[in-house]
Amino acid sequence: MLKLLHASFEGSKAAFASIRAHGLRSALTTLGIIIGVAAVITVVAIMQGLSHSITSQLDDLGSDMITLRAYTPTNQQMLGIQNRLHYDDFLLLKSRVSNVEDMTASMQAFSMGSQVQYGRNTARSQIIGTDSSYQNVVRVYPEAGRFLSASDDDRRRRVAFIGSSLIKQLDLPENPVGEFINLSGDWFRIIGVAETRGSMFGFDQDNYIIAPFSTIRSLSGERAERNIDVMFRPAAGADAQQIQQQMRAILRQHYKLAADEPDPFEFVSAERMIEQFNTITRTITLVAGGVVSISLLVGGIGVMNIMLVSVTERTREIGIVKALGATPQFILIQFLVEALVLSLFGGIIGLALGAGVASFIGLMMPAMPEALIPLWAVMLAVGFTTLIGVVFGLAPAIKAARLNPIDALRYE
Repeated sequence: MLKLLHASFEGSKAAFASIRAHGLRSALTTLGIIIGVAAVITVVAIMQGLSHSITSQLDDLGSDMITLRAYTPTNQQMLGIQNRLHYDDFLLLKSRVSNVEDMTASMQAFSMGSQVQYGRNTARSQIIGTDSSYQNVVRVYPEAGRFLSASDDDRRRRVAFIGSSLIKQLDLPENPVGEFINLSGDWFRIIGVAETRGSMFGFDQDNYIIAPFSTIRSLSGERAERNIDVMFRPAAGADAQQIQQQMRAILRQHYKLAADEPDPFEFVSAERMIEQFNTITRTITLVAGGVVSISLLVGGIGVMNIMLVSVTERTREIGIVKALGATPQFILIQFLVEALVLSLFGGIIGLALGAGVASFIGLMMPAMPEALIPLWAVMLAVGFTTLIGVVFGLAPAIKAARLNPIDALRYE
């Protein structure tokens, strides 16, 4: 055991001495490992940062919120078929589905355009028609003023609840409650401003206008009511899958669909979106890892090559050490540790470089979330470079250990 520790200590000293004596050669030797590890860490850090940011924002919306929306398969779309959900579907579900905390319907007012005007200032925004339950389902709360009320929808009032971004875009007063904005020729009074949510992937989540469903439907025409989404939250302790199956059965019966006909609708939840994004993240990480592994392989070959050169250069030194009583095991451990130190040296530099590049990308792109390096990525980088050092340093170490001391002393 003492001999093993002594050999490891001497090998470490020899490795650092070799790195100091041949700094440029050592840097070029480990360049493949540095680039490979840096690339992997950069990709992982960016993807993990995006994943963490999206998961956090979706959790803020509530992972238990479920959206029912129309779905049209690609083959039907090519035939010009477009499935839609009706407002009557929402009323049917609301009257028959139980175990839900709240349910709401919403629609995009595409027929009204997206241009909003205040004085001489104009902006483009998303116009949503919905009812008072939207606040409880989507968790949208006012920072100023109030949200829509049931009477706003019953009386088709022309009132608007706006996202905070529109204050700057339209140069509205700091508290715009009571001001009037123009939507496609119709004037709406601002009754509230939503809390700021920020951006996701560069998409402004605070650029929207919410108005009463009945008002938007009357101004958009009867065709617009066929394009709605139904959003709901299961009651505490209720089974979300069971509720979805109940809604599915009600709608299929309502549309008189045959058993072999596909659903003209789909359910979308935050959990499903997180799962899909995590799948994409894992795929990108695996593909990047596969591509970068080629660089790591080249780096390993470079380490083996330089270690073979080192064995040749130090043949007489090996002969002297063996003549003084060093065992083949001692020589093997010494050169193996030297290869290991070289690989770890490249891995640590690559780790630091990857973290720096990921942080730099985050600084250069304001919409990009902060990079996040998980512990498993650090452990993987260190472990993989250790493996490279052992695997590719083994052949030179065995060659050094098998040298005949007499032949080694005669080597010129």
